[in-house]
Amino acid sequence: MKNHAFRVFFALILFAFSHSSFAQNNRASESNAIGWYGLFMTYKIDDKWSIHGEVQLRRTEWIASPQQNLYRTGINYKIHPQVTFRAGYAFADTYNYGSEPIQSNGIRFPEHRAYQMLLINNPIGRVALSHRLMLEQRWVGRSLDPNATQFDEWVYSNRMRYMLRADLPLKGPTLDDKEPYLAVYDEILIGFGKNVNQNVFDQNQFAAVVGVRFSGKYRLEAGYFSQILQFGRLVGGKNYFQYNRGLIVSNFVNF
Repeated sequence: MKNHAFRVFFALILFAFSHSSFAQNNRASESNAIGWYGLFMTYKIDDKWSIHGEVQLRRTEWIASPQQNLYRTGINYKIHPQVTFRAGYAFADTYNYGSEPIQSNGIRFPEHRAYQMLLINNPIGRVALSHRLMLEQRWVGRSLDPNATQFDEWVYSNRMRYMLRADLPLKGPTLDDKEPYLAVYDEILIGFGKNVNQNVFDQNQFAAVVGVRFSGKYRLEAGYFSQILQFGRLVGGKNYFQYNRGLIVSNFVNF
């Protein structure tokens, strides 16, 4: 069973890197060094209900310049001991960064999201395997005026996301207080609907981290992070990709 758990864990790593190498075949691209720093909070109301909140500060040049700020909240309902449903709202504030701006006029733009999420835990031996499925309804600020300095319309689109994550405790068969663990995850984001342009494949996000569970109320993890992002517009007549790589640091707090 121990060897089987390790096979599952490292199969996920190979799966994630295969996504990355496939996307890199596109020649119109840029690379950025990034750092994503997050605080994720859960307030438990009872055995079924809890409240989720998070703040993510996403930076380029590791930490020097802003890439995006993301704020997300939601209500959790535990359908089953291994299945949780969440519905909520998110706000994203995206900056002009990199050598080619996401919007052609290079404006900073906001985004409102409503979302529905299903989290399924599926432990296999020592590996805590989880699946996260999410639907997002997005209202993105945009301007088609090449000389605009701010957005002047909202564009609606849909996006679906799937994340596969594996956690492996480094001491014993289970993760207990004051113990370290390894975790890897890969998430693919797909746009759909009439207002989706070039970026039906929207993003792929991969992370490999080392974490410590200090207690049932707090754990910290940090490690390598990769983001492949496709623009919704063509640049020079070509599909345009960002290959962003760097550091991710996440804090998880339970109240």
